[in-house]
Amino acid sequence: MQANKEADFTLDLRGESCPYPVVYTLEALEAMKKGELLQVITDCPGSFRNVPEEAIAHGYTFAQDPIKNGQEYLFYIYA
Repeated sequence: MQANKEADFTLDLRGESCPYPVVYTLEALEAMKKGELLQVITDCPGSFRNVPEEAIAHGYTFAQDPIKNGQEYLFYIYA
């Protein structure tokens, strides 16, 4: 899947260790309107698995597959 629009919000969590990327991502999604797109940037290796698992478990969907960009991970999640 491809993101077909710009993210409405960006959450830059570089430097935050797990579990904070998951916690902050879920808090941000809860505060957003349904259909808005959140971009999450993190460099915590565990978040490549944990963020998608928790977001999906809470009923959110991804605009595209998670992206690994060097040491960073990018997620595009619909609220």
